[in-house]
This record gives sequence, structure tokens and C-alpha cells, in this order.
Amino acid sequence: MRFQDAALDARAIVYQRIQADALVERAATLLADATTTERLLARAAMNGERSDPAVWRDMFPTLFGAAAEPALRQRGAAVLEVSLAVADRGEQTRSQFRGAIVEALTERLLRRRSDAVRRERRVLFDGVAAEIHPYDVTVEADGGAEAYDCKWGARGINGEVLLQLDQARSHAAGEGVRLTVALVVFDALRSCLVRLARETAPAAETRLTTLETIAELSRRTPARRARGR
Repeated sequence: MRFQDAALDARAIVYQRIQADALVERAATLLADATTTERLLARAAMNGERSDPAVWRDMFPTLFGAAAEPALRQRGAAVLEVSLAVADRGEQTRSQFRGAIVEALTERLLRRRSDAVRRERRVLFDGVAAEIHPYDVTVEADGGAEAYDCKWGARGINGEVLLQLDQARSHAAGEGVRLTVALVVFDALRSCLVRLARETAPAAETRLTTLETIAELSRRTPARRARGR
């Protein structure tokens, strides 16, 4: 098993510009140390349905209410500001920014426990055709590599994604190499489980990280499997 940089095409070049945008970095920095409630606020506000900050402050009294500590209100305000800036980008661009933020957040968290983190990499095996899509984030450590596919929401989970992850793990095992494969979905666990229940592709050995557990990436590989526990 070996890793290789993904080939750049016109679409990838455009997406690289979004990945390099300061707004993506700012959002990932804030979300890396955010609470679950702050991440829920970010997800809701980035969807672009409401642009009035006052509406969001009323919806999240634990962050902005009178009983909230000043430091908590300050962090909440920063998360809300960056989230509304993403939402303001327009529907198509907003979707690309949200995906880039989840990837950048995943990379940032993984770097807290490993120096072997890379972006946009293919996993190659002898005698096996190269996969079409590269993995968003990889940890290329000796004795325990990891490959992550990042999604903004549960709707991004589909049979093609699950099959590619499982085949990569299986091919690695066939070469005597341990490869942990995982989905990182910036959505609620329940939404992900509902989506997974509709899919028939193999996922018993694929790990799942959701909005509630994403901070754990900084400490260990995901423990929860996409199917089962």
C-alpha cells in the first residue's frame, strides 16, 4: 500500500482556492475548540436560512442568554459571525466552503496527535486500479494509517463512498497493512444513522465521526463503527 498526491484538474484548482481562503481557516480554528452547542450553532447558521444574528442568539440561550458567562458569549459570537459569513457566500459557493471547512477542521484535529497528516491523497495497491476519488485527509503513519472522507451532512453518505472506504481497508488487509477508514460528517449522529440504514454497501468496519464526537479525532482514531457500535 502506498499514498500518492491526487492529480490536479480544473475543478481541483478552483477548489484549492476555496481551501486556501482565510474564512475556511478561521472557521476551522474556531470549531476545533468549540463545544458541541457551538458546533450545532455553526451548522445551523451556515445553512443560510436566516441571516439575522439576533434570531440565532434567541435560538441559543445557553450561548447568548443572560446566564451565559461573558467568555462563552464571546466565543459564541465569534462562531456565529464566521458562520454567517459562510452563509452569505451564496448557495453554490457556500456548499464548497462548508465542505472545505470540515476537511480543514479534520486536518487540524488530527495534527494534534500526528505529524503524518496529508490532504487530497490517493491510496494505491499493487494490481488494483487506482480509486477515482482521493481521500480528503490521511494519516500516513507507519504501523497504522488512516483515511478520512469528510462530509458536511448526512446526505453526503452514499453507497459509492462506503464501498470505496471498505475496499481500501480490505485491500490493505490483503497486503498485511492496517488501514483505518472513516467518515467524518458534520451532522448529528441520528441523521447519519438514518442515512446509513438506507444503504446496502458494506460499512461494518468503517468508522464514523459526527458533530458530537469530532473533537475526539485529536486524541484517537474513531471508535464508533458506521454500523454497530
